[in-house]
Amino acid sequence: MKTRGIEFLEKNRVEHKVFTYDHKVKGAEFAAEQTGIELERMIKTLVVCDVRGKDFYFVLMPGDKSVDMKKLAKCLGKKKMRMSTVQEAQKLTNYLVGGISPFGAKTKLPVVMEKSLEQFEKVGINGGGRGIIVEISLNDLKSLLNPEVCEVAKS
Repeated sequence: MKTRGIEFLEKNRVEHKVFTYDHKVKGAEFAAEQTGIELERMIKTLVVCDVRGKDFYFVLMPGDKSVDMKKLAKCLGKKKMRMSTVQEAQKLTNYLVGGISPFGAKTKLPVVMEKSLEQFEKVGINGGGRGIIVEISLNDLKSLLNPEVCEVAKS
């Protein structure tokens, strides 16, 4: 199955491996279990925004961690951040929640990546559909998305 995310990777000549599975349960834990990619290198792609709902961002978090909104706000120089609503995330990305990818999203959003992901050579991330994970090198991910790398995980 070709998604916009996979087409984006192919267009940019990024080496990747596609894993597909039956998306019975939403979340990184189920995706890690189904693909064999360790949870700590399975990336959750979150859509967040400032409290006014004006400035939106992708936040790339390891599957085993949660984002600390105060740390994220500080990283971005904002007063306060919040998770986007399902409707906001789907409208901005043109992907369904559970299948959101930073690759091929309708709106190009700035990206923040949790610093602890830097320890991995390869990571798993949604390829643009529910039950579709791509494994790519962290270097490729960083060169495609140019993320701001910050410690934004809850302690």
